[in-house]
Amino acid sequence: MLFSSIPFLYYFLPIVIGLYFIVPFKVKNYVLLIASLLFYFWGEKAYTIIMVLTSLSGWLHGIFIEKYRGKIGSKIALISSLVFGFAGLVVFKYADFLLTNVNGIFGTDIPLLKLALPIGISFYTFQILSYNIDLYRGNAKLQKNPFTFMTYVTLFPQLIAGPIVRYVDVEKELGERNHSLEMVSEGIGRFIMGLSKKVLLADTLAAFCNLAKTSTNMSVLFMWAYAIAYALHIYFDFSGYSDMAIGLGKMFGFKFLENFDYPYISKSITEFWRRWHMSLGSWFRDYIYIPLGGNRVSKIKWLRNILVVWAFTGLWHGAKWAFVIWGLMFAALLLIEKAFLKKWLEKLPTIFSRIYTLFFVLISWVIFDAGMEGGITGNLTVAMNRIKVMLGLGGVPAVTQETLYYLRSYAVIFIIGFIGATPLMKNLILKLKEKTFARKVINLLTPITYVVLLLVVTAFLIDGSFSPFIYFSF
Repeated sequence: MLFSSIPFLYYFLPIVIGLYFIVPFKVKNYVLLIASLLFYFWGEKAYTIIMVLTSLSGWLHGIFIEKYRGKIGSKIALISSLVFGFAGLVVFKYADFLLTNVNGIFGTDIPLLKLALPIGISFYTFQILSYNIDLYRGNAKLQKNPFTFMTYVTLFPQLIAGPIVRYVDVEKELGERNHSLEMVSEGIGRFIMGLSKKVLLADTLAAFCNLAKTSTNMSVLFMWAYAIAYALHIYFDFSGYSDMAIGLGKMFGFKFLENFDYPYISKSITEFWRRWHMSLGSWFRDYIYIPLGGNRVSKIKWLRNILVVWAFTGLWHGAKWAFVIWGLMFAALLLIEKAFLKKWLEKLPTIFSRIYTLFFVLISWVIFDAGMEGGITGNLTVAMNRIKVMLGLGGVPAVTQETLYYLRSYAVIFIIGFIGATPLMKNLILKLKEKTFARKVINLLTPITYVVLLLVVTAFLIDGSFSPFIYFSF
C-alpha cells in the first residue's frame, strides 16, 4: 500500500486514526501493530512472515544479550543477531549478485535464486540491528514485551522507506507518549506537504526524466536538464516520503528525527552527506565507521574505513556494481576534500564551492539512475554515454528545438523545484511571522493551503498512474 494512494488516504488511515484514539493507551500499540502488519500484508503477503520472524529473532537475541551481560554469552548473542540479520539481506538482496559474479569469474553455472526483494527489508533490518548493538553497548534498555518490540520494527509510517528509526530514539515513546491536538495538526500538515512533494513534484519531474532519456533528438542542454530533473525528482520523492513518515509519527505521538536538511545548498560533498539521508549516514558512522576505528587510526586504516563504509553505502542501495562505483566515487571525493580540497574551497567565494558540489552530485545521480537499469552492473555504459553528452563529448548539438520545447513546458515545475529544494520559502515565512499581522494571515492561510493541496493531489491520484517511491527498491 502506498501513502500516495486513495485506499491509504481515504480508507486505511482514517480508520486506523479513529480506532487509535478511541482505545485506551495500553491498547494503542496493539492497534498500531495490527495496522502495520495489515499495511505490509497489503503489498507483501508472502513476505510478511519474513518480517515477523526477523522481528522476533531480533527480540530474542536481545533477551540473550541482556541475560548474559558481562559474559561471553552476550557477545555470542550479538554476533548471532548480526549473522541472522545480514543473512536475510544476503539471501534476498545479494545472493544473485554474488552468484552472478562467481559464475562470471570461475565460469560456473550456479543457478540464481531469483527471489523478489521484500519491500523495506534494508530499513527494518538496520533498525533491529541497531537495537541489538545499542543494547549490547548499554545504550538501550531491554524491551521485554515482544509485541511492543514488533510495533517498533513494523511501525507503518516508516516501515518501507525510512527514515531509519533507532530504538533509542523512540524507546520512551513506545511505553509512554503524549498526544495533543497541536501534534496531530502539525503531523497532518507535514504529511500533506510530503504527499504534495511526491505527487505534484517528484512524479512530474520523473515524467521529464523519462522524456529526456528516450528522446531521439538529444542535446547537451537536454541531458543537463535531465540530470537536474532527476536530482530534484529523487530529492522530492525521498524527502517527501520522510515528511509523510514524520507527519504520521506525530499523529500517533512519535517524534522521528529529520532525514533531510536541504542538501542541495551544500558547499562541499562532506556537507552534502551531512544533509542527505541523515538516518542512513549516521547509522553507517555509528555502527561501522567508528567501530572500525574511524579517523583515530593510521592513514592506511582510515583510508580502508572510508572505502569500506562507502562501498557498503553503495551496496545498501542496490546489488549492482553501478551502486558500488557510485559509493566509491563519493569516498574518493570525501578523501580529496579531507586531504586538501575543502580548505581550498573555504577560501573561495561560496558560489564556486556550491557549483563544485552540485556538479559532482549531478554526475553521481546519473550513475545512480543508471544503476536502476540493466543487470548486475547496472547500465554503466548508458551512464558513461550520458555523462559524455553532458561534457559535450557525445557528438550531439548544444541545444535543439525539442529541448527548448520541453524546457518551456516544464519551466514552472523546475522553478518550483529549485525554490522547494532550498530553505528560501521557510526562511521567508519565519521572517514574516515576526510581524503580528503577517503571522495572523499565515496562520489563517496555512490550513486552507493544506486543504487545497490535498484536493489537488487527490485529483492527480484519481487521474494518474501507479508511481512507487524510489527507495522501495532498497
